[in-house]
Amino acid sequence: MGGAGIRVLAAVLALAAATRCAAQLKQDYYAAVCPNLESIVQDAVAKKVQETAIAVGATIRLFFHDCFVEGCDASVILVSTGNNTAEKDHPSNLSLAGDGFDTVIQAKAAVDAVPQCANQVSCADILALATRDAIVLAGGPTYPVELGRLDGLSSTSTSVDGKLPPPSFNLDQLTAIFAANNLSQTDMIALSAAHTVGFAHCGTFSSRIQPAAVDPTLDASYAAELQAACPAGVDPNIALEIDPITPHAFDNQYFINLVQGRGLFTSDQVLFSDDRSRPTVVQWSQNSSDFEQAFVAAMTNLGRVGVKTDPSQGNIRRDCAFLNN
Repeated sequence: MGGAGIRVLAAVLALAAATRCAAQLKQDYYAAVCPNLESIVQDAVAKKVQETAIAVGATIRLFFHDCFVEGCDASVILVSTGNNTAEKDHPSNLSLAGDGFDTVIQAKAAVDAVPQCANQVSCADILALATRDAIVLAGGPTYPVELGRLDGLSSTSTSVDGKLPPPSFNLDQLTAIFAANNLSQTDMIALSAAHTVGFAHCGTFSSRIQPAAVDPTLDASYAAELQAACPAGVDPNIALEIDPITPHAFDNQYFINLVQGRGLFTSDQVLFSDDRSRPTVVQWSQNSSDFEQAFVAAMTNLGRVGVKTDPSQGNIRRDCAFLNN
């Protein structure tokens, strides 16, 4: 079999595996053991977001970083131990805000405080639910969450290598890394809109605003604003809102910003500057309901990535940050 044939077979097998995983997830998975699960998690997330709006973007980003490395199994929440460096301590994950982790930990505590539910619900499912609830609290669309994921049994920093898209990626690179997770280019564009909430450190886009060579795809006035906020020599950990117009609202402003040349990352602005993805960006900048429909479909697909439903592959962690003894 030639190389092309092998690639096709691998793609077919990956799709079949994803379909099996999706079939094993179901919305009412916990109906018998924890019937009020969704309202318990909703209340806990609402309380956390009321404390700090940062929790919205932080929780969404945590879910994405979890699913793209070893599947949606809450392995990103596990802490490093004396003989193992966990995913969360990989350089790509060091900027994950603590409020995202805390959202899941608080929701898990609320669930386990109900005797009927104690140690019955996986951290992976709580993260999936909390992500949906955070999106809704920020004004985004609601959607049913498929449940039944088990928590992963390992977490290593090395497993993160090459799995997460850096902010410098072009369209082909973005499309390829999402395709590796059975996500389409349309899914990728929709999920990129999670940048409508959240923050980014100066160091992640500083190369685009160098006075001697400003990225030509950047709007000139926006570039000047970024240069003023992140001047040469500034602490690279200083953070700016990714969407400067409606930073705390989950909406289609992200796409409006891209049309205006106000995408913060190279990987954001390329969605408009590349002719192949521009029509979708323009459409969603003009029609929020079309975007929301695509986003819900993409989030459902993301939630199916690499899920573990076989007890040989995972379990329900008693503490999301530690493996069961």
